Amino acid sequence: MKAVTWQGTAKVAVESVPDPKIQEPTDAIVKLTSTAICGSDLHLYDVLGPFLDQGDVLGHEPMGIVQEVGPEVTHIKPGDRVVVPFNISCGHCWMCGHGFQAQCETTQVREYGKGAALFGYTKLYGQVPGGQAEYLRVPQAQYGPIKVPDGPPDERFLFLSDVLPTSWQAARYADVQPGSTIAVIGLGPIGQITARVARFLGAERVIAVEGVPERIEMARRHGIEIIDTTSVEDVPGAIMDLTSGRGADGVVDAVGMEAEGSPLQEFAQRAAGLLPDPVARKAMETVGIDRMAALKVAFDCVRRAGTVSIIGVYGGQADPFPMLDLFDKAVTIRMGQANVRRWVDEIMPALTGEGDPLGVEDLTTHRLPLDEAVHGYEIFKNKEDGCIKVVLKP
Repeated sequence: MKAVTWQGTAKVAVESVPDPKIQEPTDAIVKLTSTAICGSDLHLYDVLGPFLDQGDVLGHEPMGIVQEVGPEVTHIKPGDRVVVPFNISCGHCWMCGHGFQAQCETTQVREYGKGAALFGYTKLYGQVPGGQAEYLRVPQAQYGPIKVPDGPPDERFLFLSDVLPTSWQAARYADVQPGSTIAVIGLGPIGQITARVARFLGAERVIAVEGVPERIEMARRHGIEIIDTTSVEDVPGAIMDLTSGRGADGVVDAVGMEAEGSPLQEFAQRAAGLLPDPVARKAMETVGIDRMAALKVAFDCVRRAGTVSIIGVYGGQADPFPMLDLFDKAVTIRMGQANVRRWVDEIMPALTGEGDPLGVEDLTTHRLPLDEAVHGYEIFKNKEDGCIKVVLKP
């Protein structure tokens, strides 16, 4: 089969790799019909190379048609249309039973002290072959795959794999309440949907911080207020002005480790990536530092006794937190990988009811055949050609 593989820093390729096979009684094989490129894939593209091997299959936002199931898989069958969550969880351990599927005790990668295994995401998370491919072996298929109805286009449901539950969790973790004011830092795919989810859940005002024109235009189509960083230098000051000097009730950092405006940290990240893999891994695991410009803005924008929700991915072990300010302001911080299956039942009515209240069919800007994945990565990484979200068609 064809698959998108990692070949080195800022280099991917579409190659022929062996077809997946059932290995465990809880496996399924899915023929993929759509698979997306995620912002987290760009971390592999640029930063996390020391934890990858040449030829690793990437991708963790897939859906398709079940081809084969193991004998212990009973809730889906060949011919069913399914979305595959990005985290691999068993559904029966203590963590899964309490809604923390991203910490699944059955698939935790204990060698690296990490949570649940993820599709297509480095040794740190199990080095499980990913979903930017024609076929996907799905471990823990007795629980993970989400069966969806036939009929609507893939993109009505595709984002249940990651974008929708991640954004839903981001909004929930920001303590969205009816009448609240929520700020979203960054309007990539996660920021776009988080802003819409916050409105859907009852926020009176959603203010987003972004400087890319195409992202701003998309958000405005969905009623989101914008602070344009190309014309506003003092973002926290602007949010204070919009909230009568109080700040936002909840703030979502939807940017993460690759924030612009952190030149020294960016240099350190890239320098680490040039070291031999064993040295680079040790550096990242012990003294790694992230670009934290977006997180600092989030801390400065939140009101006293407010909540900061961190959904952008961070990986540093030596990140400096402004503990004096956070303690003095009594800020609550919530963060973590999305617990996909925890949120599906809440989200599904918005996908199967009338209309498109979350705007899931207004997110994809580029639909490309799998063979053009290299181009998809390039335009997504470089924000070229108005690219906000790429969906690949195997």
